[in-house]
Amino acid sequence: MFNFRTSRIRFVGAAATVVLGALSLTACNDATGTRDEGASAAATRTATSSAGASSSGGSSSGSGSNSSAGAASSSAGSSSGSSGSSGAKPATATPGSATHTSPSKAPGSSGRPVTCEGSNTKTVAAPLNRPVNHMLLTVTNTGSRTCYLYGYPAARFGEEAQSVPPVIEDSKPQAVVTLQPGESGYASVNLSATDGSGGNGYIAKSLAVYFQGRSMSGSVGSAAHPSLPAKGVYVDNSLKVTYWQQSMDDAVNW
Repeated sequence: MFNFRTSRIRFVGAAATVVLGALSLTACNDATGTRDEGASAAATRTATSSAGASSSGGSSSGSGSNSSAGAASSSAGSSSGSSGSSGAKPATATPGSATHTSPSKAPGSSGRPVTCEGSNTKTVAAPLNRPVNHMLLTVTNTGSRTCYLYGYPAARFGEEAQSVPPVIEDSKPQAVVTLQPGESGYASVNLSATDGSGGNGYIAKSLAVYFQGRSMSGSVGSAAHPSLPAKGVYVDNSLKVTYWQQSMDDAVNW
């Protein structure tokens, strides 16, 4: 009996020892497993954080690169724009674009002046009411160059005229009359005596005006043939003309 109980106690003790050993082993395994899992999780979190940080760093780096590239591109574009706006490189005309041309010279400013005569002027003859028995000759430069109106008109009234009328010397201007294209010069004609003292009068229905050259020794170029009133004009031997004048007022004062 004593042996049985002793054996049983030993058996139970051994079993308890085995169970405690097993529990101890299990506890060790669990602790190891927990530590391994914790270390693994920590490692995983660390790796994930590192990867995230790396990814974030890469993204930040990429953004920085993009920003730098964008800034560089913007700077380059700005520099290019500034260069273009500063006119460092002249713009090239494209087809269809308006082509800028330099302004043309003013009429009459190109070429040397010429002598006014029938081919580059237009002459108009108009009877005046005041002074009476007078006619105004107007010569307009119709050419493209400046012309000089020398001397006085060598006027021949009708076919009956034997010579051109004399000039009123006191009407001579201080300078040669100069006509730019489109401008006019003037001379007046005293057709007949107002008191009837003139002789050899006749009715003239045609008029030829000849122009003098610089030497005033004869006519140059072609003559002008201004129209007269249909009934003609009466002239006598008191017929005389003025020098060419720059203004109409100077012409009709004689």
